[in-house]
Amino acid sequence: MLTITRKLEFDAGHRIPDHKSQCRNLHGHRYTLEITLVGAVIEEEGSSDNGMIMDFSDVKTLAKQHLVDVWDHAFLAYEKDTAVLEFLASLPNHKTVVIDRIPTVENLARTAFDILKSVFHDRFGTGLRLQKLVLHETPNCWAEITAD
Repeated sequence: MLTITRKLEFDAGHRIPDHKSQCRNLHGHRYTLEITLVGAVIEEEGSSDNGMIMDFSDVKTLAKQHLVDVWDHAFLAYEKDTAVLEFLASLPNHKTVVIDRIPTVENLARTAFDILKSVFHDRFGTGLRLQKLVLHETPNCWAEITAD
């Protein structure tokens, strides 16, 4: 199996409301996102993508449009964390992304995977699909989710 991987970074805040440690406080991370795609190599003479599964710049453009730019410099808040949601709503023009899960790195990876899998699915009729997504919360801590 031949895959390609594109790495992107973004900054976002979150909190884990019921956590026993400092993670229950408002804080942020420099997240690193790795998107791994699988598909047939395009073999079309004269095509800009000839010899590629997908052009890395196109992977970046789509990922930024559908996820990275949405989450970058936002506060990722759990829909049931009413105290934080009320506070953020009181801030004029605050960038808040509400998700249906507690924003642990595991849940954020799952949410990101769900968002991006349809974006890349069979984009060129070559069987292209999102194979794996890795989300680093810190250089030493991350979650991985695969299509299998």
